[in-house]
Amino acid sequence: MSDILPSYVEGSWWTPTSPQKTTEVRDASTGEIVTRVSTEGLDLGAALEHARTVGQASLGALTFHQRAVLLKQFALALTERKSELYAISARTGATKTDSWVDIDGGIGVLFSYSGKGRRELPNAQVYVDGPVEPLSKDGSFLGRHIYTRLTGTAVQINAFNFPVWGSLEKFAPAFLAGMPTLVKPATPTGYLAEAFVRILVESGLLPDGSLQLVSGSVPDLFDHLRLGDIVGFTGSASTAESLRAHRAVQTGGVRFTAETDSINASVLGTDAVDGTPEFDAYVRQLVTEMTTKAGQKCTAIRRAIVPTASADAVIEAVRARIAEKVVLGDPRAEGVTMGPLASTAQRDEVLRQVRKLADAGGRVVVGTTEAPDVRREDGTSGPAAGGAFVSPVLLRFDDASAEAVHTVEAFGPVSSLLTYDTTAEAAALVARGGGSLVTSIATHDPLQAVQLASAIAPFNGRMLLLDRDDARSSTGHGSPLPNLVHGGPGRAGGGEELGGIRAVLHHMQRTAVQGSPEMLTALTGVWHAGAAAHSEGRHPFRKSLAELRIGDQIVSASREVTLDDIETFAHFTGDTFYAHMDEEAAAANPFFPGRVAHGYLLVSWAAGLFVDPEPGPVLANYGLENLRFLTPVSPGDSIRVDLTAKQITPRETDEYGEVRWDAVIRNQEDETVATYDVLTLVSKE
Repeated sequence: MSDILPSYVEGSWWTPTSPQKTTEVRDASTGEIVTRVSTEGLDLGAALEHARTVGQASLGALTFHQRAVLLKQFALALTERKSELYAISARTGATKTDSWVDIDGGIGVLFSYSGKGRRELPNAQVYVDGPVEPLSKDGSFLGRHIYTRLTGTAVQINAFNFPVWGSLEKFAPAFLAGMPTLVKPATPTGYLAEAFVRILVESGLLPDGSLQLVSGSVPDLFDHLRLGDIVGFTGSASTAESLRAHRAVQTGGVRFTAETDSINASVLGTDAVDGTPEFDAYVRQLVTEMTTKAGQKCTAIRRAIVPTASADAVIEAVRARIAEKVVLGDPRAEGVTMGPLASTAQRDEVLRQVRKLADAGGRVVVGTTEAPDVRREDGTSGPAAGGAFVSPVLLRFDDASAEAVHTVEAFGPVSSLLTYDTTAEAAALVARGGGSLVTSIATHDPLQAVQLASAIAPFNGRMLLLDRDDARSSTGHGSPLPNLVHGGPGRAGGGEELGGIRAVLHHMQRTAVQGSPEMLTALTGVWHAGAAAHSEGRHPFRKSLAELRIGDQIVSASREVTLDDIETFAHFTGDTFYAHMDEEAAAANPFFPGRVAHGYLLVSWAAGLFVDPEPGPVLANYGLENLRFLTPVSPGDSIRVDLTAKQITPRETDEYGEVRWDAVIRNQEDETVATYDVLTLVSKE
């Protein structure tokens, strides 16, 4: 493969006709040319407009659930052709384990957001945020917050280290929100991103305009951005700073989020001495983070912060584990566990940064900066010819306050060891990094864990507490997960990605809406008290999803509560709490006039008052939410219930859906006794 790597824009594959200059991309292990890259003549403005028009229209016609189903289908399509991606990934320097993290990790994000979209979002196009805010005494004027999708393009600029995961972890939440994506992968590994995009295009599943790919430089991209567009950037802090300064971001309303280089730390607790499970877990994790993806991870451990008394033991354990576990070479060779860096330029840059660390006082105590011998694809070993190989390197700083160790990042298999004597010193060293994506703490002492975590949380986007209880199940220091926030303050970029539905909402606009219950019901698809309700005709439990409408209601008959009812319920359930059984004690309670009915007795009776018992469209009651008891019910009082269809959510892949019912129990004075939501599963037909 040496032809120019194509871009996918405006619904078709594109390459320049006669470029004056191209960039060569080489195999990370052998130096052979893999492809050439150029975007000369590419109309980025047209690509963005295609997304804003065609992409917005195709995604806007779908609900959250329909988009979520497509994400699962994308994941399955990539899984079917995963072996192709693994073969290409090896050329980037990735071992099988590295490729699993990148490729399977990216596919896993698609699966995760597909599931979250169907579980946590409505089958609609508007997301309602938070409770109703009453704005008038009579309930005729209400307030709510809603999220609607942004009207532009999600531009995603990715780093070279994770060409699949880095793209898909941005694409999945944007797609679920309903925003079309334009992906710009890093040039050294962009051919792997092109491969997964090609698979998705060939699947025929992509809605028109929902995904575009630019293979190469984008010098005037920001000049074409406008309000409604969003940029997600992963890369160096200096590049992020220059992009953030563009007028499109500063004054044009373009949202910009960055995830940048980070001097992450891992702290070994004073209790985690040599021989403890925490010590062993710490060393395993440190070596893993130094060698996975050849240390080319924004979450890798750059500072190993250990008690002074444990420093020598940590160094010896790291040296022994690297000697035992790490085989450096071409990822296609049998037995290789660590591959090269992504390019010779990246190798040279890492070695430059190591020299800076050494000049600042760092002593190489594990590994070497000399050119290493490596295992070749044919199984022989010897000097690397044309490959971008660097040995794992651990430096030790006698002066933990040296500025360089907290500011210089060698983006490769490199970490620096610092020592501390007190917990406060360890926390201060973590903070010296200026903001990190992640810090881990290895200790089995809850007090020390709390002291450290409380002190360093403001400087980190994520923290991992590592001990003997979670060492085997932990996903590790350097593994961002779809359901947890990925990002960090300060030097780490100040942005957030992932974090479950948070990332979806990042691609949407939150708007405060004020209006009548009728108007808010129409806008949100959720019934609001005071909007029209329909209690005539068939019982709503006799209606399928196809027949049921928001506002369908049943107003029950009344039922009197007697003292015998209360006592029977108390003895039958065992709930003989004094408020139900002791008149004098109950009357002394500031909340009760005397003996009162159990709240759960009232909820149980309410079900008996509103239920239609015959088999029918209602398949199951699977829960109550937001239950509140507001007014006590005394013997002699009566209750009734108003049950109203509040929200109807068909499930795209099932023959049934969820109906959320608004339940209000009232007494004979029409006072509200209790409010809650009833959840039922109802057949579509």
